[in-house]
Amino acid sequence: MKTIITGISGFVGQNLSKYLIAHGNVVEGLSLRKNDWKLKTSADVIIHLAGKAHDTSNSADPQSYFTVNRDLTIKLFQQFLTSEIKDFIYFSSVKAVADTVEVLLDENVHPNPLTPYGKSKLEAEEFLLKQTLPAGKRLFIIRPCMIHGPGNKGNLNLLYQVVNKGIPWPLGSFSNERSFLSIDNLNFLILKMLTSKDISSGIYNFADDDKLSTNDLIEIIAKVSGNKSKIWKINSGLISGFARAGDFLKLPLNSERLKKLTESYVVSNTKIKMALGIDQLPVSAQEGLIKTIKSFKN
Repeated sequence: MKTIITGISGFVGQNLSKYLIAHGNVVEGLSLRKNDWKLKTSADVIIHLAGKAHDTSNSADPQSYFTVNRDLTIKLFQQFLTSEIKDFIYFSSVKAVADTVEVLLDENVHPNPLTPYGKSKLEAEEFLLKQTLPAGKRLFIIRPCMIHGPGNKGNLNLLYQVVNKGIPWPLGSFSNERSFLSIDNLNFLILKMLTSKDISSGIYNFADDDKLSTNDLIEIIAKVSGNKSKIWKINSGLISGFARAGDFLKLPLNSERLKKLTESYVVSNTKIKMALGIDQLPVSAQEGLIKTIKSFKN
């Protein structure tokens, strides 16, 4: 099977391409950076990973999200429709649906994104879903939650640095539950989708089976790094006020980053597992996080 991947140089693209090749697939990258790019028709699948990631500092031009995440997706899909390629896999985001989750996020929740990033992803989804698919073609919209794995930087690495240096975690008073997605489970699900001819077009959430709190995560990091966890339960109102000050003073802790670190965001993966006939993903949430954290240590 031949697969074309946009955004192949990114974290997900590098890992997914290596995984697919290791399982006997031919993989080719497609860069969308130049205006004269063109989709080759000699392939079985196009996986569209390229996009503008969410900027937690809120310094990016809002229009740039729509130019990249929506407009490039539209152009790519239009070329797919007239090609011989059978499957189009678009990596959207759970943030195309909700910035906060009260109980559980599944595919039936009515989308209401609040950020330019989420809105641009949703507008791309809406365009794709309105198009008529020619016979024999399939469209998959993937909504992953927070993806992590060895080599991936971000909030997990930030937490590791805090715990590894023996700095107390000051946000222990925030009670939450979060879903994560290890790169291993993402790769597994994509390969299963590519090799399953019975799965129907549609929207599918990607998440690990288990949910964990940030305090649980601190405990895991401490165990892996060989340190004793130090969790301080400082008044949450005081911390929130400090974060709001960070919005104006450009401090490391601002409202957006505090939200990412402490919010509850539980994502259901029931639909994709039922579609593929899977009872359990190969890597537990805890196993995946331990693998990622060990990579920071090394």
